[in-house]
Amino acid sequence: MPGLPPLGIRLQGVSKAFGRQLALAQVDLDVEPGSYVAVMGANGAGKTTMLKIISGLAAPTRGSVTIAGVEMRKAGPALRAKVGFVSHETMLYADLSARENLRFHAKLLGLRPEAVDRSADRLAITSFLDKPVRALSRGMRQRVALARALLHEPAVMLLDEPYTGLDEAAAASLAELLEELATPERVVMVTLHDVARALSGPQRLIALSGGRVVMDRPIHDRTDDVAGTYLALLRAEAGR
Repeated sequence: MPGLPPLGIRLQGVSKAFGRQLALAQVDLDVEPGSYVAVMGANGAGKTTMLKIISGLAAPTRGSVTIAGVEMRKAGPALRAKVGFVSHETMLYADLSARENLRFHAKLLGLRPEAVDRSADRLAITSFLDKPVRALSRGMRQRVALARALLHEPAVMLLDEPYTGLDEAAAASLAELLEELATPERVVMVTLHDVARALSGPQRLIALSGGRVVMDRPIHDRTDDVAGTYLALLRAEAGR
């Protein structure tokens, strides 16, 4: 494999077992800086597990994950701070306001209070910063979770099913935001179920099945047959 530029991601022989259940099986993957990647597959395919392992929230049973050439198992706080992870469950404190959630997380990261204001402005959430999270819509909570993940300006953004529960307006707003985040210096990886959504922004589609990479295709334009290939793959898997 060719050497990756700084802050590229590499998975080599990554497997993850939960007891006798194999969630990932020998995954080899390179993701270069500037990539906007959609990760798809049926429920239980291994998508969430893969993101958690990349983020350092879970360790592989076998194999290695490196970011900028450093193995995540050996990474210090400086490298881990380059990674932002947003779960499909926002994991916010419901009884605290959005501002209090962000300030608490900023303090854990050793960031100055200005980081909260900067991230809130970027995500356009200043109008409801002082409302308790339990009073916010799903779309608003998702924006707060993204603001939290962006407090430390990570170079790798990992989002697990971020469109779950969003209405059409909130989903369109999130899609626009993710395209803005996909800069040449940042990796954005997002797990999805909607093929149309995967083709409307990301530049690459990776599909998992049974913990293995079964499809890895660039999305050159919106007229190629990536969608047809993926759907045919799903039908074939379902027929086994």
